[in-house]
Amino acid sequence: MNTHALSDTADIARLQQRGLIIGAGGLVVGAIGALLQPDQLLPSWLIGFTFCLGLSMGCLTLLMMQHMSGGQWGLVGRRVFEAGSRLLPYCVVLFLPIALFLPKLYLWARPEAVRADEILQHKEPYLNVWFFLIRAVVYFVIWLFCAMNLNRWSAAQDRGEVGVTEADTRRFRVISAPGLLAYVITMSLAAVDWLMSLDPHWYSTIFGFIIVAGQALCALSFAVAVLAILAESTPMSAVLRAGHFHDLGKLMLAFVMLWAYFSFSQFLIIWAGNLPEEIPFYLVRLRNGWQYVSLLIVVGHFFLPFFLLLSRDLKRRPRLLARVAWFIVAVRLVDLIWLIAPEFSHEGSFPISLANVAIPVGLAGVWLFLFAGQLRRHALVPVNDPYFKEMLAHGQHAGH
Repeated sequence: MNTHALSDTADIARLQQRGLIIGAGGLVVGAIGALLQPDQLLPSWLIGFTFCLGLSMGCLTLLMMQHMSGGQWGLVGRRVFEAGSRLLPYCVVLFLPIALFLPKLYLWARPEAVRADEILQHKEPYLNVWFFLIRAVVYFVIWLFCAMNLNRWSAAQDRGEVGVTEADTRRFRVISAPGLLAYVITMSLAAVDWLMSLDPHWYSTIFGFIIVAGQALCALSFAVAVLAILAESTPMSAVLRAGHFHDLGKLMLAFVMLWAYFSFSQFLIIWAGNLPEEIPFYLVRLRNGWQYVSLLIVVGHFFLPFFLLLSRDLKRRPRLLARVAWFIVAVRLVDLIWLIAPEFSHEGSFPISLANVAIPVGLAGVWLFLFAGQLRRHALVPVNDPYFKEMLAHGQHAGH
């Protein structure tokens, strides 16, 4: 098994090709949709940015979790997590149009709207353009710092430039421990800034946790789907075992339940409180066709994956687990459309526009293309990691 070779396999090349096709096709169709409905261009771009950011930040979160736990589930997927986290600069680029056209997206960024709304005036110390942009810079600096250092040290470990004992791996935890805490805090605030403030009158204390759980679930599902592809050829075919996929499937189930717990808690609290500043969020999403999208999310984001992932046999069969994983990734995109698009939809019209779907799919396709390129730059297994042999032993034992 040539574990030291770069990951230039036919499977990754095909994945990169598919990303290019999806990206080009999605953006072309999205451009047509934007010409038909120009007012949907920026909202659709925001959906695409949020989806791609969720994949990259979810990968970074799982990478930090793996370094903290030392779990075998994370070691087999470490290269996938690292490749995804290295695409944060792409997300920074996607954020630029949002930063440039804030008044087109956010009511609080329009001076005339603030002057006419007493609530917006009270929130102006936090919801103002300059403070919004400063916070965004702080978020990205923190995230990029964690991602760049973890990837830099991992590459140095591959080259043998740093020690390879268990004690030498502590440097990863020095970043990962505070990094996880910083991620939860900053992403919760970013969710308020970029998503919740689309309706500046509405608020939820659980909203940020829903976004965090959704990002972890989406990135993990994507990683499982990619690992299922890589498991069919060397070197990963000699590393990945049914036990590894079983562990990853159990973690997917845990994140499905965590997302559902936060989402139901938010709904229950708002329903029980029945406050006029809170209930419009759900009222908008239970009318004019959005109720069917809501039903799809309830079934597709929780009930269906929950019952499927209860099966031990399914979790130990990579191809079947990959199908569930791709389905979850798709439903995550639907969920983001459901969160963002209703704030810009016109009453009486079909709830989801062509641009709402095509532009995010196109941006995600470009992300996939770049991801595959990053994956090809390094060996698929961290051969100098002191836990590598233990990972192999675990896979062989669990595979029986």
